[in-house]
Order: sequence, then structure tokens, then C-alpha cells
Amino acid sequence: MKSNIVIFWILTAYFVLLASVYTIWNMSVHGYPEWAGSTAILLSGGLTGFIAFYLGLVKKKQGGVLHEDRLDADIDDGDPELGEFSPWSWWPLFLAFGASMVVLGLCVGFNFWLSFLTLPLVIVGIVGWVYEYYRGNFAR
Repeated sequence: MKSNIVIFWILTAYFVLLASVYTIWNMSVHGYPEWAGSTAILLSGGLTGFIAFYLGLVKKKQGGVLHEDRLDADIDDGDPELGEFSPWSWWPLFLAFGASMVVLGLCVGFNFWLSFLTLPLVIVGIVGWVYEYYRGNFAR
């Protein structure tokens, strides 16, 4: 985690320096600052600073080092149980298709009829994915 904190602090310093260079450059070329780009770059530095500060607080509260920071750690030490995932499940693909059709209906010419007709696919996909272990060969 220490390396992540250092990387984010370096990014923060880079973005702040880049924002000042960008603003000075625009002032010298155009005679006025270009506020959209300067603000966006400066806020990017703010966001990386927030992440670095948060990770520093988390490291301080944990009171120790993570597995990936120890030199004597094995790969298995940092391998947590992430959950149970079904490699054979078709429901995520079905749900992604339904959600993409709903978004496509909203984005392309505001075709609300396409979103309206494909919204049940999203609902069926969510219900199917949540309840896939309650039916069929893998029922519990």
C-alpha cells in the first residue's frame, strides 16, 4: 500500500505542476487563461490527492503492512476469498445485452420505445442471475 500512496502523491504533484504550466502557457500564447483545461487538470490533481490521503489513513488505521508490501510473503498470503462465481452462467451476458439495449434506446435519438420494450429483459436478467442457484441442476 505504501507504493500506491507514493504513486498517488507523485501524480498529485504532477497534475498540480501541469495545471500551473498549462495556465502560464495559455496566458503567454493567448493572453488569457483557458479555465476549462486548467480547472480539469487541477481537479485531477485534487482527486489523486484525495485517494493518496485516504490510502494513507487506511494504512495508519490498519497498524501494519499489507501482504504485498512484505518481502517474505507468498502469493497465497494475499489471496482472499472473493466469492462464488459461475463460469457457466449465461445471465450476465443476457443482462448486459438488455442493459445495452435500454441505454441504446435512450442515447440514439431518444427512442423511448426501444428502452420501454427492452426494460423487461433487464428485469428478467437480474432475477435470473440472482436466483440461478434456486433452479435446475445447481439448486440448493
